[in-house]
Amino acid sequence: MHHDSDEVHFDVKSIPNLRRKLVIAVAVIVLIALWGGIKRYLDYNKEAKWSAEQAVESVAVIHPHIGIHGNTLVLPGTLQPYIDAPILARVDGYLKIWYHDIGAKVKKGELLAVIDTPELDQQLSQAKANLVRKKADEKLAEVTMKRWKALLAKDSVSKQETDVHIADFEARKADVLAAKADVARIEAFENFKRVVAPFDGIITARKTDVGFLISAGKGTELFNVSSVDPLRLYVPVPQVYSDQIKNGQTATLTVPEFPNRTFSAKVETTSGGISNTSGTMLVELLVQNIDETLKPGDYSQVRFDLPENKSAVRVPSSCLIFRSGGLRVAVLGADNHVMLKPIVVGRDYGSEVEVVSGLSINDQVIDSPSDSIENGDLVKPQTNSGNQSGGH
Repeated sequence: MHHDSDEVHFDVKSIPNLRRKLVIAVAVIVLIALWGGIKRYLDYNKEAKWSAEQAVESVAVIHPHIGIHGNTLVLPGTLQPYIDAPILARVDGYLKIWYHDIGAKVKKGELLAVIDTPELDQQLSQAKANLVRKKADEKLAEVTMKRWKALLAKDSVSKQETDVHIADFEARKADVLAAKADVARIEAFENFKRVVAPFDGIITARKTDVGFLISAGKGTELFNVSSVDPLRLYVPVPQVYSDQIKNGQTATLTVPEFPNRTFSAKVETTSGGISNTSGTMLVELLVQNIDETLKPGDYSQVRFDLPENKSAVRVPSSCLIFRSGGLRVAVLGADNHVMLKPIVVGRDYGSEVEVVSGLSINDQVIDSPSDSIENGDLVKPQTNSGNQSGGH
C-alpha cells in the first residue's frame, strides 16, 4: 500500500522541548498571578494607610500669650442715691397745698406740703375739752379732800371716809395726766400735717396733688427725696477677682452722657459673699458729686486697677470647650494625643478670654476643636505660623 508524501511523522525527540516550554509557560503565569496579588496587597495597604491618615483630625495649634492690656478690670455699675427716702403720710386727710415739684432742691426741715385734717382737728378739740373737764374734777376732788382732812382733825368724820376722798383726789390727778397725754399725742399727729424734707436733697418724685385723699393706714407716698452728693456706686465683681477688691481702693468711671470725662470713686464696702445666681460679689463705692453732674440711676463703666496677675494668660474664645463638668481646653500632649484641661476664665475680651488658672504659655492649645474631641484622641497638628496666637 502506498502512502502520501505529506503525511505527518511524530518525532519522539521533540517531547522534552515541548515539556520545557510548558513548564516555562506555567511558571510565567504563576509569576504574573503572584505579582498581581502582591501589587493588590501593596495597593490595599497604601489605601488603608491613606484612609487611616485621613481619619486623624488635623488641628491648628496655638500658644497662650500674656495680654498687653495690663491689669485693668472694666465692669458695668449703677449709680444710686446715698440716701433715698419715700415721704409717706402719717395722718388722714386731703392735700391742702404742695410747695416743691420734681427736680427741686430742698433743705432738711423745709416744708413740702400741708395736709388738711378736719377729723384730727376735731379729735384735738375734744381732747382739750376733756382735759379741761378732768382738771375741774381734780380741783373739786382736791377741795373735798382738804375739807375732810380738816373735819378728821376735829374728829367730826371717820378716817375711812377721809381716805376715800383722798383716793378719789389721786384718781382725778391721774385722769388729768391721761388727758394731757391724749392731747399731746394728737398734737404730735397735728405736726404731721406739715410734710417736711428729712434731709438735704432733690425731689425725684411727686405723687400727690391738691385735693388728693390721703390715707395714712395705706402708706400713701407723697414725695420721694434723694441725696445725690455723694452717690453710691454698685458694681458686681466676678468671683475670680473678688479677693483683689479692698476697702479704700480707688476706681474711675464714665457715663454715657459724658463719654470724654472720668469721675473718681472709692470702695466703701463689699457684700463679703458671692451670689449663687450670678457668681459675683457686690461692691459699693462712694462717688463725690458736688456739682451734681451725675444722676441717680445712671449706668456707668467702672475701671479698677488691680494688682498684676502674672499667672493669667489669654487664648482665643474659639479654644473653649463647654462640657457638663465646666470649661475645658484641648491641649496637645505626648505623641500628638489630646489632653482636655479644666480652666478658670477671668475677663472676656470678645475674641479672646483671660484664663486665670489651668494653662501656661508653654501649652500647645488646639484652636476650634471639634465637639466630639476627647482625651487620648490622636490628632495631626498643623504647623502654620499664621495660627499662632498673638497679643492684641
